[in-house]
Amino acid sequence: MRIGEVARRAGVSTRALRYYEQQGLITAERDRNGYRIYEPGTVPLVRDIARLLRAGLGSQDVLRFVHCLGGPPATDGCGDTLAIFNERLATLDERIDALTDLRERLRSEAARLARNTTPP
Repeated sequence: MRIGEVARRAGVSTRALRYYEQQGLITAERDRNGYRIYEPGTVPLVRDIARLLRAGLGSQDVLRFVHCLGGPPATDGCGDTLAIFNERLATLDERIDALTDLRERLRSEAARLARNTTPP
């Protein structure tokens, strides 16, 4: 399957496919003209990769368990997947807490300024 067909079937751009290949997430053979040729199993793999990247994982995170993607849930060597998700969730929770704290401080300052401002 050529790059355009994989992109169309997987719902991603050809540029995304080249990026995934550059990051080591997918592989392609080359025909005699140098065109990329993908196995049919690449389509579900690319769908999984794109979904995880949209969910906030980085390509290096996905690379750590890409062998677990693209088909039925694998049982061998995929236990680290949950740990990676939990790491990212913990990072997000920390960021959310920090932003919530910042929002409250700004609200407090805005209220203080509103109390001290005399109407025109």
